[in-house]
Amino acid sequence: MKITSIETKHYVLPLDPPFKASWDPNPRTKFSQTVVFVHTDEGITGIGSSDLKMGFEGYEHLFIGQDPFAIERHSQVLDNIDFHSGRPWPIDLALWDIMGKATGLPVYKLLGARTNKLLAYASTGEIISPEERAERALAFIDQGFKAMKIRFHHDNPKDDIKVVEAVRRAVGDKLEIMVDANQGWKMPADTDGTWDLKMAYQVAKELEELNVYWLEEPLPSHQFEMMAKLRDMVGIRIAGGEMNRNWYDYREMNRIQALDVYQPDVVLSGGITQIKKVAEMVQGSGAWFSPHTWTNGIGMLANLHLAVAISHCPYVEFPYDPPIWSNNRRDFVQSEQLMIDSDGYLTAPEKPGLGIELDEAALKQYEVK
Repeated sequence: MKITSIETKHYVLPLDPPFKASWDPNPRTKFSQTVVFVHTDEGITGIGSSDLKMGFEGYEHLFIGQDPFAIERHSQVLDNIDFHSGRPWPIDLALWDIMGKATGLPVYKLLGARTNKLLAYASTGEIISPEERAERALAFIDQGFKAMKIRFHHDNPKDDIKVVEAVRRAVGDKLEIMVDANQGWKMPADTDGTWDLKMAYQVAKELEELNVYWLEEPLPSHQFEMMAKLRDMVGIRIAGGEMNRNWYDYREMNRIQALDVYQPDVVLSGGITQIKKVAEMVQGSGAWFSPHTWTNGIGMLANLHLAVAISHCPYVEFPYDPPIWSNNRRDFVQSEQLMIDSDGYLTAPEKPGLGIELDEAALKQYEVK
């Protein structure tokens, strides 16, 4: 089997009403998605995706005529492209999709198949009042969720903590609560300051009292030593690493034991090929691997396959904050939307490859020519 061509297409879904993401100063009036199609001479096409990426065009020739199963070779080339251009990792996802389709197996079985499902935590995105967040938390319980994540980004962290207090009062011990401090990285328009070690410590101690499961991204993502100090100072789990770009960031964080939970996303860094190695490294040192999945439905699927295959963490992230961030927005190019079962589990598809089913009508409607 040989790769014959690679197509990159871009799609944009208008958002009305806008999505006011806690990590973005600007309300989002559209949701952009790039989908790559890797075609082979045996009629198998692999699919990968990310948010809007414009940096891969011009490198297709490095893969044409190559065996899609030569995944270590391709991963090295993609790593080189990542240095010189945009994040090219959807190609890695598409290659794993091809390998699954060619062997007749879902990707998670090629990766280890530790299980085929994990409990999903509802990963929220908006900053809303404590009362409304508590109401939505109760709705999560009714849907079967066993855990949720609350985003911080008020000007005063005390106002963020009030949200957690309201949710804990409402749900008792029926939900585990994770918190994302949103301090690890910034959107282009965000010029506000970030927490220092003392602020992160004070917030972490408050959250310990509320029995929060983990505190995510409490410090800038490059401050490895500060995160290690914070981890040693508090009892709550410290999570992070969702947007770190290079595999050697994770090697260094693992060396100094900076985190309890590592969250690299196969769409944003390393693809399935490299992040599997990162996950095995950190889990071998006693930490958890639980990937960031907030790109789109295809990215969610790819991370799910790796997580169920090898993760020791009992939870996987499920981007979900209805009514404003719903499955039909997240999965708008797919004909089958992802959702938990009544027991709160998210199950990997049994179809060969990643199990992606595209909505042809949506592709025609939302493609950017």
